[in-house]
Amino acid sequence: MDLAFLHPLYEHQGPWASVYVDTPPHTEDAPHERHLAAVAVARELSAQGADEDTCGAVREALEDLRHSSEPHGRAVFARAGKVVLDPPLTRSPESGVVRWAPLPHTAPLLELAGEDPVCVVAYVDRKGADFELRGALGRRDAGSVTGKQWPVHRTSTADWSERHFQLRVENTWEHNAAEIADALAVCQEETGADLLILVGEEREKRSVRERLPKRLHDLVVEAEHGAGSRLLDEDVERARTGHVRQRAERELERFLAARAPGDDGRPGAVEGVPALVEAAREHRIDELLIRPDGPDAHREVWIGEDPDQLAVRRTELKILGEQNSWSARADDALIRSAVATGAPALSVTPAAGAAGAAGASGEEVPVGGLGALLRWA
Repeated sequence: MDLAFLHPLYEHQGPWASVYVDTPPHTEDAPHERHLAAVAVARELSAQGADEDTCGAVREALEDLRHSSEPHGRAVFARAGKVVLDPPLTRSPESGVVRWAPLPHTAPLLELAGEDPVCVVAYVDRKGADFELRGALGRRDAGSVTGKQWPVHRTSTADWSERHFQLRVENTWEHNAAEIADALAVCQEETGADLLILVGEEREKRSVRERLPKRLHDLVVEAEHGAGSRLLDEDVERARTGHVRQRAERELERFLAARAPGDDGRPGAVEGVPALVEAAREHRIDELLIRPDGPDAHREVWIGEDPDQLAVRRTELKILGEQNSWSARADDALIRSAVATGAPALSVTPAAGAAGAAGASGEEVPVGGLGALLRWA
């Protein structure tokens, strides 16, 4: 997950209100239920010590969702009486989160707003293709391409003239497959799609896939449905979920390989809070891996005003010359450091239980739930 959109959260000191809310199905009672939820959230923030202006700002932001048709809810981050960021969620939170803390509680975003693969579904036939953009927040038309319309069907006779005609049919198919592949590559570039799903007959899908640029081959999934089918939401969601799982598995494999010492005797990956804190202070985190249910995710660390001012013990910050310090969750502190240095973060939960998700001894990876690939060893 690219964390650049979180920059506004670290331009000011806390404390911060962090709220994650679901938006239940829109019914006649939904506006009233959401109003009651907004009041309850404001009350809970106040009980945790939040100032009145910030409680009011959060409540107003949640009140604005009374008539929202968003399917999964929102996260709201506020301080000093203003909502600074309120991204929509791509997955509904299992339970609401309400926190008042020195840092914004951003770790849940990795699962609730991250890894939302955008898909282009290409409905392919011999004459062209229709493209559809699909994501967690809905679908929309993404254009179409029309190839040569004749000849596209073979005949069953075998004389010379018919064989010549069939060759023209083959040429038409190849021409149209190339046209579709070119248009699909442009569509992917324009939309930034993470996944390309081909729907149609086996030959047409294979012909298009073979003509796509090599850089896109790993993004292609061929649906089992034949020509004329339209993918259901559950079909697309299955492909999206598989893509997220495979990405997490690949990163875990990289992490496991990097844990072994390199030629200089030092590993290219670390795990555990002390090692990660040291790597964050030295700006060495290349990618942060988080398993939110791991015990280290909510372990206490100490932070200063700047993202690279963090330590396992409060006294360490004083030794480093930091006069002001606050207690914070390890995952939130490390995400702040990752944002400052431009490092991405990834939840490895989708890879749980998969081959490669555990080490040789069967322990959960990364140990404690927090790990990182390093920029330099």
